[in-house]
Amino acid sequence: MKHQTKFKQTEIGMIPEDWEVKRIGDEIELCYGKGLPETKRIKGKIPVYGSNGIVGFHNESLINGQGIIIGRKGSVGEIKFSGNDFWAIDTTYYVKLLKKGDIKFWYYFLLTLKIDKMNSHSAVPGLNRDNVYKIIEKIPDFEEQQKISKILSDLDSKIELNQQMNKTLEAIGQAIFKHWFVDFDFPNEKGEPYKSSGGEMVESELGEIPKRWKVGKLGDCVEFAYGKGLPETKRQEGHYPVFGSNGIIGFHSEYFVKGPGIVIGRKGTLGEVYWVKDDFFPIDTTFYIIDKLGIGALYFYYYLLKGKEFLKSSSDSAVPGLNRNTAYSNVIIIPPIGIISIFNSICCELFNKNDIILNQSIILSEIRDSLLPRLMSGKIRVPVEVKA
Repeated sequence: MKHQTKFKQTEIGMIPEDWEVKRIGDEIELCYGKGLPETKRIKGKIPVYGSNGIVGFHNESLINGQGIIIGRKGSVGEIKFSGNDFWAIDTTYYVKLLKKGDIKFWYYFLLTLKIDKMNSHSAVPGLNRDNVYKIIEKIPDFEEQQKISKILSDLDSKIELNQQMNKTLEAIGQAIFKHWFVDFDFPNEKGEPYKSSGGEMVESELGEIPKRWKVGKLGDCVEFAYGKGLPETKRQEGHYPVFGSNGIIGFHSEYFVKGPGIVIGRKGTLGEVYWVKDDFFPIDTTFYIIDKLGIGALYFYYYLLKGKEFLKSSSDSAVPGLNRNTAYSNVIIIPPIGIISIFNSICCELFNKNDIILNQSIILSEIRDSLLPRLMSGKIRVPVEVKA
């Protein structure tokens, strides 16, 4: 038989019959963090939290165990969760439970209160904890708190695992690139590592390279084409990603470049490199890459990713920005197209897996964001185990 939630009328409206209306200040305390200047931090593994997240590490903790950190000055109301011991500095509060409760539940619960909108200082943004204490809300009992937090934290754990898997896939691609095109141990005709198995090497201006490989200028291989201006006010709702120098900054109804492609930060965040699988719109603070040789954009993605430092150093002096003519002058090794094609095929598989995992994470995030307010309001109840 399906359980039907019963509701009761309270001062804040209808709430589940077995929940209670409580004042936040009677349930939790927002404790002041403690100052820890960067000069006084000792190298360690304990995360140090500021108002907008981790700002460093230290060798000892201020709070032992899991905890919630809330921005008090600066990034007002930013809420972070630490799964282990941590240090909260004096621009933050950390949460202390005054009654029996689930700390992870309170993290998710506080996210629904829009504390980031409660700035109480005009000159320097700040959060007055007394204003938080005055909030009256409906709270489930401890057992249901645990069940709610488990559902939401399981979703977050899966999303985090997916992020780690994608980082691993990216690292694998970079490792293969280094093994093949830096160490020259790409597979020979017998499938053996070329250089390690005695493959013939010849002298070049960049040192020894495999026989039949070439040396040329980066500008002979690719063009750094200018992105196109697209102010936020002119963007129309759509699904094409708009790239600035620090990544995706929005979406638009039209694309400027047919994917796949590479975007490089030109102004602002210099030399950052992004691979884009589908059609996209790079704005005028970026370059996008045109492959002159037709040897495969993925190869150049990993080459440029490895060479981010030379890109960042290819800067104009007056106005900081990436000078493409300086970048073009870099001497690079050009492998045979056949080897690059094999490399591109392998990396395409990695990127396909990356996309599958990324799409799964997007769906999981949407599910979590949809469940959060419903679970916290009691509109969706966690099934109660029936005991024999």
